[in-house]
Amino acid sequence: MSEASNETAAPEPREKFIPLRKSDIVAALVSDTGLPADQALSFRRFARMLGAIFHVRYFEELDQLREAYFYFDPEVSAPATRAAGDVEAAYRNLSDEFVRVVTEANFVEIPHEVIVRAFGEHALVRVRIEAPIEEFRDVRMFRRGDHKETIEIPSLFGLRRRSLEVEVYDDVVLMVATKVDGERPKPRKPFASAWRGTKGKRKKLRGGAVLFKYFRHIARGDLEALFPDVRVVMSVFDQLALGVPALVGGVPILIKLASTLTVLFAVAGFYLGLSGALHDDDTKQALAAISGLFALGAFVLRQWGNFHRQSLIHQKQVTDNIYFRNVNNNTGIFNYLIGEAEEQDWKEALLAYYGLLTAAAPLSADALGARVEALLMEMFGVRVAFAHDDALKKLRELDLLREADGPFAVPPLAEALAGLETQWDRLLRGKDQP
Repeated sequence: MSEASNETAAPEPREKFIPLRKSDIVAALVSDTGLPADQALSFRRFARMLGAIFHVRYFEELDQLREAYFYFDPEVSAPATRAAGDVEAAYRNLSDEFVRVVTEANFVEIPHEVIVRAFGEHALVRVRIEAPIEEFRDVRMFRRGDHKETIEIPSLFGLRRRSLEVEVYDDVVLMVATKVDGERPKPRKPFASAWRGTKGKRKKLRGGAVLFKYFRHIARGDLEALFPDVRVVMSVFDQLALGVPALVGGVPILIKLASTLTVLFAVAGFYLGLSGALHDDDTKQALAAISGLFALGAFVLRQWGNFHRQSLIHQKQVTDNIYFRNVNNNTGIFNYLIGEAEEQDWKEALLAYYGLLTAAAPLSADALGARVEALLMEMFGVRVAFAHDDALKKLRELDLLREADGPFAVPPLAEALAGLETQWDRLLRGKDQP
């Protein structure tokens, strides 16, 4: 793409994700000229107290997420059968809870049309694959962060290589719900202990299970490779490369066999008593026919082996580019997602408090967003869309926001610390205690 086209292209939408370490943010804010030097220690204490409160709150959410996942965990033995209505309610609860957590971690859902379009694209995985979409009742994907990469792909049957620019998602979370045995759109049946495919083969997942998978650095065109039980499909070129040699090599063998098979049947009939005459050369021709049959069988086996060898080569390509990018699965990703949601909330609340604390006058929500975005660009060179509404909501919940006549302000550090200590004491005592 030319520089001129880059100048006229519409700017890409910014994400809310703040890709910075907590320690780097605190160090940068403390060293900023907007904060008096004598308040550096208090601000660090404020940041630690704020993080501790979010940690305790999200610990409860982690328990809720694990509890909601109990009936759908494929790594746990099938629980007792429940009524269809209870199953649907439990699934909606799990789905809503999970979507809320990934949203708080600043993931965005990948639109359905993007996933569908990925089935016609190829990036790092240069083979055709099929995903058993009909076996899933629900499929959702979430991503966070993206960048462009230039990759080298083969062309002209591997004789040359050309460059291709692809869009790569930094983090991808996949949620897949399997169907129940014999499930129809409505009504939904209760859980079954296992489910089978169309050919009667036992699947690895029981019916009604829900899978969660977390990947890193996945090209947009490879999204279909993330589905469970994907199958490599031979391309037309692969089929021709295996089929044409098989046809060329197999036809001469069949022609030779055609002239000797009648002799072979005659010899077999003589020894079985079905015919009474046998010529001198019939035995030699029968042996030649048997040798031809063995040659044909060896040829068929060799071609079958070539077919499976090519399939394994393609499967290895899928494995190398997708399998090793899988970070965690099922309940294992809950800790990570909860930690990410907790950290993003902490960053947003801390940056919002600092932006209002060091402002010369109270700020509107939009002005606060612009101020924090400018701070992040100036301090770290990071361009994000600061979620000012979420940040203000968190400060309001912590009783750290003053909003008398519209513009927002925050209490000074000493008062804010006292308020957080009160919040901490309430968390330790329990919400029901005074």
